[in-house]
Amino acid sequence: MLVRIGTFIALLLLAGYGAFKAYPLISGPEVTLASPRDGQTFTDGFVRVEGVSSRTEDLSLDGAPLLIDEAGRFSTVFVLPHGGAILSLTATDRFGKTETVRRTIFVP
Repeated sequence: MLVRIGTFIALLLLAGYGAFKAYPLISGPEVTLASPRDGQTFTDGFVRVEGVSSRTEDLSLDGAPLLIDEAGRFSTVFVLPHGGAILSLTATDRFGKTETVRRTIFVP
């Protein structure tokens, strides 16, 4: 009886460890966009897009590739004409799962 309980506990621990290690594969990419905030106004037209991405193979901003450093940080600056714009940041992991973050910004 004691052997069965020990075997059950060992299998339970192995299953928990397997679930812990499989979490990054199951969860997909994650993107945290620090700037710009949704609805932010840029009076000079210069927009800085920066943030952190984890479990990401490819990152694109409105379809254009964005470089990620070894810590997952990314940053770029570009100029927008007057008016509104919707920025679309898409992260893809090595298994094809994606996450998209959108921000609406304005240049008066």
